[in-house]
Amino acid sequence: MKGLDKINALKARMSASIIGQETVVERLLIGLLANGNLLIEGLPGLAKTRAIKALAKNLDSKFSRVQFTPDLLPSDITGSEVFYQNDSGGEFRFDPGPIFANIVLADEINRAPAKVQSALLEAMEERQITVAGKSHKMDPLFMVLATQNPVEQEGTYPLPEAQMDRFLMKVNVDYPTVEDEVKVIELVRLEEQAQQGVKKPHEPAELTSADDIFAARNEIAAVEVDAAMARYMADLVYASRTPEKYDAELARWIDIGASPRASIALDKCARTHAWLNGRAQVLPEDIRAIAPDVLRHRLALSYQAQGAGVNAEAVIAKMIELVALP
Repeated sequence: MKGLDKINALKARMSASIIGQETVVERLLIGLLANGNLLIEGLPGLAKTRAIKALAKNLDSKFSRVQFTPDLLPSDITGSEVFYQNDSGGEFRFDPGPIFANIVLADEINRAPAKVQSALLEAMEERQITVAGKSHKMDPLFMVLATQNPVEQEGTYPLPEAQMDRFLMKVNVDYPTVEDEVKVIELVRLEEQAQQGVKKPHEPAELTSADDIFAARNEIAAVEVDAAMARYMADLVYASRTPEKYDAELARWIDIGASPRASIALDKCARTHAWLNGRAQVLPEDIRAIAPDVLRHRLALSYQAQGAGVNAEAVIAKMIELVALP
């Protein structure tokens, strides 16, 4: 696994500027290597944007940030046809929007109306956008990383289910430990001192190239998934659709189960998780480690579950407990 050393070096560089969020860093890398888009949710100030910028900063790639607001228009994201005057009269030319980048940060995506959110759909799924009847392809290395705040709902527009399902994973960002928070304070202080010239800034490290990412993806494609593991992934997803076959309480919690996209995402992410841990074959621990991130945004919980304070984490944990290995 020649590519693993380069990805581990990328992970180490990211972790140096993102203290106490090792799981978030790993999930960002899994999304990148599995060629998927991520939805990152957490309270303000928990380094969601910083983590995404750390990924972009350490890649030899083009980074673009879109701050979603209620007055944003779809063309502000995709770009539009613009008339250019010339000696022969003039012509319409396409001016690409910020979506034409390798790493696209859709910051506070739920601040914009559904019409604007849906402007991302074609790019996320088809890796192209269509303007004025013409299709424009995205770069081979393309990833949308969207953030949202789970508590401040005034002036927000919940993401449509169709768009939620197009995210490979939904990653929750939690508070750091006290020890990690002390390290965060020290890290930010050192960064400020470097900016003021009090201390010498760190020399920039070698960036990870797109070719390194593509080489790693080729190795991940060769990771083996035997029939038993494929059946286990399908059984986990199937349990979300037919919970009454497993447990009466689970059946009361789930209204709508996960789509086949969940099974495909489980396979991609489990293979990537196994590869990152130096394995050439997927094990049950890879599937169980990644299942909450793949499934939490694909389950529609019932009113009974919400009223009882049961969240998606508890439902997925119950599913993992009830679904046996084939």
